[in-house]
Amino acid sequence: MILMSVGTTSHAQTKIGYISLQELIVAMPEYKKANDDMGEHQKALQQQAADYQSEFQRKDSIFGTDSLKWTPAMRDIKRKELNEMYIKIMNFQQTAQQSMQKREQELLEPIQKKAVQTTQAVAKENGYAYILSKEQLIAFPTADDILPLVAKKLGLNLNAAPAAGGAAAPKRP
Repeated sequence: MILMSVGTTSHAQTKIGYISLQELIVAMPEYKKANDDMGEHQKALQQQAADYQSEFQRKDSIFGTDSLKWTPAMRDIKRKELNEMYIKIMNFQQTAQQSMQKREQELLEPIQKKAVQTTQAVAKENGYAYILSKEQLIAFPTADDILPLVAKKLGLNLNAAPAAGGAAAPKRP
């Protein structure tokens, strides 16, 4: 009987909290820098794609106007060149997408790690046994939201942070 009462008492005192890591990450200054870096990377890739497309259109235009003057062998060479350039554009689009995903992962991983580690430290300091992701919850008590505690530990002002659902929100923190 004593063991049952001890087990019930300790179970009743288990603190459970929740946090929106997405809101936390967006509020972190490191995120703004990473987001700016991702934007610059994306612009560079878009410029390269535009350059390839312009070159293809220029060569295609020349092929259309000058091909009647060329020998059949020259037309074949130019047609092959256009096909190779088209394939290069298609491959670049795939490579650019992979590059963006890799860059995003490289930039966000340390920010996510810092957010999780700080959340774990705050949970330990405040006696929480479990911290759940707010994004995964349907119903939750407002008293157990530890986002303000974690933000305070990181020195963040959540009122100045952009909304998590806004244009600056990460794809998948």
